[in-house]
Amino acid sequence: MITIYHNPRCGKSREGLKIVEESGAEVEVVKYLDNVPSLEELKNIIKLLGITPMELVRTKEAIWKENYKGKTFTDDELIKIMVENPKLIERPIVINGTKAVVGRPPEKIKDIL
Repeated sequence: MITIYHNPRCGKSREGLKIVEESGAEVEVVKYLDNVPSLEELKNIIKLLGITPMELVRTKEAIWKENYKGKTFTDDELIKIMVENPKLIERPIVINGTKAVVGRPPEKIKDIL
């Protein structure tokens, strides 16, 4: 089962979902803006991705620029900020077992299928 954290309004996320669907694998689509991951879920996702929380933040979003830009946060604080403001979570995130990738560009998803 492949899980994709998906925002249907995002073109890159739609492209990523198409790649996963075309692989023929069973897919669980998580619309993360509606079904926000918990702190623990997001910590686990970041661990699977092998990145820092800051690398998952969409720093070009208005929410970030207006409220957080230029400030320093711990990893736990960043994760809490993303849970409280899921628009700040980079997308799409695709998880296949113990492998995960941020689908930017969407072709990176093929690396874990």
